[in-house]
Amino acid sequence: MKIFTIVLSIIALGLIIFNATKLNFETLFEGESYTAIITIIAALCAIILLQILRISKKIEILSKKRK
Repeated sequence: MKIFTIVLSIIALGLIIFNATKLNFETLFEGESYTAIITIIAALCAIILLQILRISKKIEILSKKRK
């Protein structure tokens, strides 16, 4: 599970970098820039969710050890 979350985080980070190159700061909310902004936000959400999953798995393992 740890490798899975790391790989998906790297893919999401790659999407953020790729879409950051597509941004046109003069017309930020039009055309391709708007799509890039939405994709960057979605990738950031994915990274946050993957980190929450990773932390919850660590908590689950620690709670099983205490029992």
